[in-house]
Amino acid sequence: MNGKVVSCGTVLLDPAGRVLLAHATGTNHWDIPKGHGEPGETEAESAVREMVEETGIALDSSRLKDLGRYVYRRDKDLHLFAARALANELDLSHCVCTSWFPRREDGVMIPEMDAWRWIAPDEVGQFASRSLTRLFETTLSLVLLHRTL
Repeated sequence: MNGKVVSCGTVLLDPAGRVLLAHATGTNHWDIPKGHGEPGETEAESAVREMVEETGIALDSSRLKDLGRYVYRRDKDLHLFAARALANELDLSHCVCTSWFPRREDGVMIPEMDAWRWIAPDEVGQFASRSLTRLFETTLSLVLLHRTL
């Protein structure tokens, strides 16, 4: 192990090849549902749990395609999975975040994610963090993933 934190997440694509991004509350960036594993969890279990906590979408792990581990930042790697959204998962008005944390300024509990949207591959850079945008632009092509998923 290289000492880096590993965050597990899911790249969920709709039938048109758009990726699901969630808005991180209190920030100006959007991200894929992802997070750190809990003791005893496999990477796939962590990715499934994070998806449920951050969106309310419950994916069966059998739907996940293991994309492997990616260098993300100096201090963090991502272990990513991909899945194709089903018809009943496309309406993001049903999304809900059950993962809450205390807001830095006043300690008030707020949801980790507060909005969700489908983003076309060529729009990711307008929404996502630099690290996620770089990953999708250089290492993990959403267009190619859409063709092979």
